[in-house]
Amino acid sequence: MEKLIIKGGVPLTGEIKISGAKNAALPILAASLLSGAPIQLSNIPHLQDVTTIVSLLGQMGVNITLDERSNIEVQAASLTSFHAPYELVRTMRASVLVLGPLLSRFGEAQVSLPGGCAIGTRPVDQHLKGMQAMGAEISIENGYIKAKAKRLHGATIVMDLITVTGTENIMMAAALAKGQTIIHNAAREPEVEDLANFLNVLGAKISGAGTSTIVIDGVDELGGGSYHVLPDRIETGTYLAAATVTRGRIKVKNTRPDLIESILLKLEETGAHIDTGTDWISLDMKGNRPRSVNISTAPYPAFPTDMQAQMMAVNAVGEGSGVITETVFENRFMHVQELLRMGADITLKGNSAVCNGTDKLHGAPVMATDLRASASLVLAGLAAKDETSIDRIYHIDRGYECIEEKLTQLGARIHRIPSESKQ
Repeated sequence: MEKLIIKGGVPLTGEIKISGAKNAALPILAASLLSGAPIQLSNIPHLQDVTTIVSLLGQMGVNITLDERSNIEVQAASLTSFHAPYELVRTMRASVLVLGPLLSRFGEAQVSLPGGCAIGTRPVDQHLKGMQAMGAEISIENGYIKAKAKRLHGATIVMDLITVTGTENIMMAAALAKGQTIIHNAAREPEVEDLANFLNVLGAKISGAGTSTIVIDGVDELGGGSYHVLPDRIETGTYLAAATVTRGRIKVKNTRPDLIESILLKLEETGAHIDTGTDWISLDMKGNRPRSVNISTAPYPAFPTDMQAQMMAVNAVGEGSGVITETVFENRFMHVQELLRMGADITLKGNSAVCNGTDKLHGAPVMATDLRASASLVLAGLAAKDETSIDRIYHIDRGYECIEEKLTQLGARIHRIPSESKQ
């Protein structure tokens, strides 16, 4: 395994470009199973999770062509397999998103249950409940979801809880169903709306995406088309938080400020001076130490759980005390123990973390436990005195394209080395 080595204490300055959104690219790639025509996708990020789902589609018989400019052409004219094996699904829970498209277009699917996750259990019961309401026959056998349906039919579905992948899976299944499907209590995330926009380009009839009620009028088939994936709002927020912890001044381009209003408001509370344009954001700390802030995570448009760990790093070096409350996942404070190794003053109380800021984080060997936790450790390392080494960085490669190259463009002293560990 590889490590990241960071020598902190340097304010980040400069400009970088934001990549395409991982959490939009994955469902859009899965949705390509709904059409047999050629589909061209651009702004696809080079990430391990993208490689995983491309491998999964390839194993099923999908014809995939990649070029050097992050463009992918996908054509699922016919499949040789309707099986998503445990070996791939266990490495990336989003693989379960092939369930809806396979069932809707081909009438059958066999997809491994995702199982547990480092940040808590994320069951797929809402996915299955929705597809059963649409006429699917579903059984769980030997750790696999086995689903069959001659043709799904429209239904009114009320989600018991807000789930992004559940909303996406049901929306994709409904695209080719007979009749109208209405999803109530749907996830409102921009990535859900991006998936709907993509499907509409192919000829689907979806309205209401981005609101809590989505209406899908099923069509007989979908065609081909071209689509540009939206920018990654979490990557955007992460780099802005990195400038905040280092008291720097940066500009991020190829992004959308309207997608991260809750994040920008919290960064302004820290003392950051923020300006925005249509596709750029600049942040300037003017050399000042950030102020600690209080945060409570919740589904979009509230503060995203995927930025909680990064803001913990901000609070770790902030003036005063801040409380971060996690309401989305039950086990998403695993980065706290690693931040304590670097001198942070954090106390856990149930689903809240009370952080008393310190100006004296110090480098230490730390270990990433999940994708966003690894980002928080990078941010802490950028702010800390001396050298920080971060192990198990395969987590960060799942969601951040070329993170050390982009940080180096901003003046960070960071590089990747092979790990000495034999694990």
